[in-house]
Amino acid sequence: MTGTAVREAVKAPPAGPRPRVTGRAVLLVGVVIALLVAAVNPVRTLLAQQDRIADLEETVRELEDENARLGDRIEQLRDPGFLERVARECLGMVRPGEIPFVLLPEEGEPEPLPC
Repeated sequence: MTGTAVREAVKAPPAGPRPRVTGRAVLLVGVVIALLVAAVNPVRTLLAQQDRIADLEETVRELEDENARLGDRIEQLRDPGFLERVARECLGMVRPGEIPFVLLPEEGEPEPLPC
């Protein structure tokens, strides 16, 4: 073969059809699919944990509100005037020497105290 014939042989396309997908491409696609499959479980776990965190933060807010209400109630129960009013209205208690009066309705059953 002459130099020109060698150059022509090198430039000429192969005799059969050229494969569209090479071995490297198949390997690359396989690696990408394996990575995606491996990433599904950690991503699902992350999303579940974020939902759980949001639920727990809501629970914390509710408990803090309840704690504030109970703290107000504690302060209210430390007030002697409030305790005396509750004892009189709810328990029907009187101080020594006072005369208690109970008004009954003319008809029907008496209504319970509002406590």
